[in-house]
Amino acid sequence: MTKLENSADVPARKLRVWDLPVRLFHWLLLLAVACAILSVELGDVVDGAMDWHPRLGYVVLGLLVFRLVWGFVGGTHARFTSFVRGPGAILEYLRSLKSHAGPAVGHNPLGALSVLALLASLTFQAVSGLFLNDEDFFIEGPLFKHVGSDLVHTLREAHEYNATLLFILIGLHVAAILFYRFVKRDNLILPMVTGSKRVPADLAVADAKGGSVWLGIVVAAVAGIAVYLLVTRA
Repeated sequence: MTKLENSADVPARKLRVWDLPVRLFHWLLLLAVACAILSVELGDVVDGAMDWHPRLGYVVLGLLVFRLVWGFVGGTHARFTSFVRGPGAILEYLRSLKSHAGPAVGHNPLGALSVLALLASLTFQAVSGLFLNDEDFFIEGPLFKHVGSDLVHTLREAHEYNATLLFILIGLHVAAILFYRFVKRDNLILPMVTGSKRVPADLAVADAKGGSVWLGIVVAAVAGIAVYLLVTRA
């Protein structure tokens, strides 16, 4: 958003961008991942802290299953078809960063890469954790007995390396949010809280469609049941 667009002299309107289910997913995922990281950091000093690590991993996996489905049936800007773009669109967007382009509605092409990378990395972390066995903390993944020891060892190493990658991706994600907030004057956090975004009144974009709360509840329930059955019946 340009300085002119921040001015009170420029007419603005509220545009509905993010549906409630995708906003709840975003903040619940943030909370679950933060607590999962904290459980590891406290594992050596707080009794029972690591017991929560796999539980939080199941929560993360359930949330990711929800997001995958919601990417096809959710609101306008939550759908993958609305923000997944090819290399050409990404390069064009990068060239436009130096211009005074208005605020993006939903994920911009560069932000879409960040979202997809985070989702992919988190999915690998959650799925690989199902196959691990940590003798130090007496933790055994529900699918551990279904694979060989060599694969378990490989997945454990990949799990640890991917944790480092996750920290990098999260850092880049936070840096991008700060860049857009203080350089581009585009607040990306507030719309993810309220669901709406202030845009120039003449911006030819309609409010987001879809994203029913009841549909979100159904999808969340199915995702939760699927993960529960996977964990308990494996």
